[in-house]
Amino acid sequence: MNNETPVKSPCVHVCILNDDDVCTGCFRSGHEISRWGRMSNDEKRQVLVQSQQREAASGSVFIISND
Repeated sequence: MNNETPVKSPCVHVCILNDDDVCTGCFRSGHEISRWGRMSNDEKRQVLVQSQQREAASGSVFIISND
């Protein structure tokens, strides 16, 4: 039995897939999003690394204002 805490989804509820099939909110691919619930924690961690790399490569900058 595995008592490891599940890896939390990076979903930010901005679910728009771009032309490369990558979500503009969390930077996971459509395939990664659809498989997330069936992935092991190790697979999820790999996806998080890949999505962070995609985000960095995209040059996207989000500014949150409290105004």
